[in-house]
Amino acid sequence: MTAQLPYLPYDPTDESGFSYETVLRRWPTIITSVIDELHQRCHNLSIQIQRGEGPKELLEAKVKEALTIVNEISKLKYEMARDRVMNHIPKDGEPGHDLYNRELDALAQEGKNTWFTAPWLFAECYLYRLLRSYLAPTQHWKNFDPFLTQKNKTFKHSLNSLLQLATSMHEMESEKEALKSDEEKLEIFFKQMIQMSLWGNATDLSLLTHMTEADIERLQTVGKEAQAARHELILKDDQDTAWKYFKSFHNGRVDLVLDNSGFELFTDLVFADFLVTYTSHVSKVVFHPKMIPWFVSDVTPPDFKHAFASLLDPAFFDSIPEGSEESWQHLISMVNRWKSYIDQDIFALSVSPELHLGENTHGKADFWTSPYPYWDMKTLAPELFKYLSSSDLVIFKGDLNYRKLTGDIKWPAWTPFAEALRDLAGSFPILSLRTNKADVVVGVDRAVSEELDAKSGNKWRIDGSYALISFLPRSQ
Repeated sequence: MTAQLPYLPYDPTDESGFSYETVLRRWPTIITSVIDELHQRCHNLSIQIQRGEGPKELLEAKVKEALTIVNEISKLKYEMARDRVMNHIPKDGEPGHDLYNRELDALAQEGKNTWFTAPWLFAECYLYRLLRSYLAPTQHWKNFDPFLTQKNKTFKHSLNSLLQLATSMHEMESEKEALKSDEEKLEIFFKQMIQMSLWGNATDLSLLTHMTEADIERLQTVGKEAQAARHELILKDDQDTAWKYFKSFHNGRVDLVLDNSGFELFTDLVFADFLVTYTSHVSKVVFHPKMIPWFVSDVTPPDFKHAFASLLDPAFFDSIPEGSEESWQHLISMVNRWKSYIDQDIFALSVSPELHLGENTHGKADFWTSPYPYWDMKTLAPELFKYLSSSDLVIFKGDLNYRKLTGDIKWPAWTPFAEALRDLAGSFPILSLRTNKADVVVGVDRAVSEELDAKSGNKWRIDGSYALISFLPRSQ
């Protein structure tokens, strides 16, 4: 698996690295949250049984099946803590188990098939596919997303930021005609949208297991002053190059490879709205989700579908702030516009939003939850590669997509972005928006990266304070 790579992958054999901390503490915390969620569901079902609410046999069957899943997940947690061999994923009727098992066999040949020796990115992808294998073959829990409660909880606490952005978009309405004729003004708005979308992905639930609600709201601040202060924290900034390319095409298609649901998905929709409503350069935006619950907070088709209903339902949020009635109307108006865009195929999901978790997409989305870096896309996902090759711009959101773009290997931080993309470089125009939450970094000035390493070790690579805006055009 690692023999053909120019550098070794990050893995937890280095106890000073973030990957070791991840396997030791973060993953067990995430696994425990899944167990707790299932126990809570069982508790609620037991109350229904006691009250005679619903068919007793059906409810008891659900509880029994859930407890079997809990036992399997508890065993996983036990084996992970003891650095046991990572077992084959059973054939569960869903795509991808064979791909993971083939890679596990290759890692076994290298003696790197345990939780604390396997490449970090592979093991993390494997973890979520393994968790899915406990649910996929069941009768009652096949469509259960163990992270949905956490996703919704965080989204509910984002209302102030949602209203702020909705009002900003409403105010932009007065600039609509001017934006289409004033290139300088459009450039300012375009870059502001990129930064809004960039920092929107600071809400990553898989990394926020110990943060307070106040911490989360602070990370979600998207005001103009906050954006200006953050500009100096962007270590690679290709906004000028991206803008120069963006203004070269008209009525194009943009593909957005999604990261987190909730607030970040909202910012992605705002960005897409800006592109199709306020510019003449884009006539369609296609959103690419994950087909299984992935890295806690990633967008699935049900997440995408339910986001619109949640945004239009005041009861979804804990409370509507006093004096925000006007902003609330701005939000309703904007979301209804998005719904009309979906009806007109101006906004589209790459797969049907009616698909259930784990359904086979016949090459449209399965690759996103495979263990492979994106430079293998042309070989391993030719239909997806062909589709993206026809796009005018492919935007990759977030840390995980960045890790997969670069293979999560130990590139020197000053390695050119194009070099780190390997075979994917130049295949289609790529814009990567990433706040740093994992060790791999490329495209940063050598002096800057060495100064940051000397000052804070690897902290600047992992704590989400710094960001990278990386653009690479299609090869001519």
